[in-house]
Amino acid sequence: MNGFISIFAIVMSSALIYSAPLIFTALGGTFSERSGTINVGLEGTMVIGAFSSIVFNLSYGDVFGSATPWLGLLIGGLVGCLFSLIHAVATITLRANHIVSGTVLNMMAPALAIFLTRILYEEKGQTDYIKHSFGKIDVPIFSKIPIIGSIFFESTSAPAFVAIGVAAVCWYVIYNTRFGLRLRSVGENPQAADTLGINVYLMKYAGVLISGILGGVGGAVAAQSISLNFSISTIAGQGFIAMAAMIFGKWNPLGAMGAAIFFGFAQSLSVIGSYVPIIKNIDAVWLQISPYVLTILVLVLFIGKSQGPAANGYTYVKSK
Repeated sequence: MNGFISIFAIVMSSALIYSAPLIFTALGGTFSERSGTINVGLEGTMVIGAFSSIVFNLSYGDVFGSATPWLGLLIGGLVGCLFSLIHAVATITLRANHIVSGTVLNMMAPALAIFLTRILYEEKGQTDYIKHSFGKIDVPIFSKIPIIGSIFFESTSAPAFVAIGVAAVCWYVIYNTRFGLRLRSVGENPQAADTLGINVYLMKYAGVLISGILGGVGGAVAAQSISLNFSISTIAGQGFIAMAAMIFGKWNPLGAMGAAIFFGFAQSLSVIGSYVPIIKNIDAVWLQISPYVLTILVLVLFIGKSQGPAANGYTYVKSK
């Protein structure tokens, strides 16, 4: 029994660590698409968030100490917001194709980040490793609960529990506030929203910029809790997995959170596979590709059944 609990605890701890970046980014995509703007540039936003948080961590770690990773989240979110402004201007103001604009962001971000890395770190292709990372924590009080405490609240990820809390807040904002109602109305029928006096362009900008903040935070979490440095492989497909989680969760923050935890578990299999009796003999390569295979399967099986906002991806032109 104790052995089973230990294995389950390892699985849950690892799953939460890998799911935290996906939860934040999937929530960001939900806000953008609820406003009617498709944002396939989440991958690029995560890259920029990861890069900026690591640079901040390396530069000011000795100043802020253990608070540095948390401040790094704020920096990653701020830079991600500024980066997503490119997508907002292109798609909302300049009426560019949403998919093309997001693809450009995904191509631009890694190249820009590696270029700046080489400038800042003596022509190296990656940064140094950070000294102050999130690591693992024991949640006070809850970790003392018999069995459940050792599985869910010991040696676990603090950002994951923050992400779960943010998901609950996002659900409340989208479904129980005036801002959320206006955001959803713009994503469903912008013309009707406009006739009711809602500033459609403002709500669309808000959705995209919020997605930039949360996507940047997601990248910062990934860099400061998993890779612990920045390189070209720090963010490798997590943005697309987060999009799949958003679709699988039917553009609902709580649904996206649950799907992100599932995909985070799939990502963690390559790390913890040797500890799990059922899968320890499976070749590591199969475990490494499992998150991407699952992403493809989810998109194939559910993208036709999941109905997103009615006006998602359509360019809105205000009538005179």
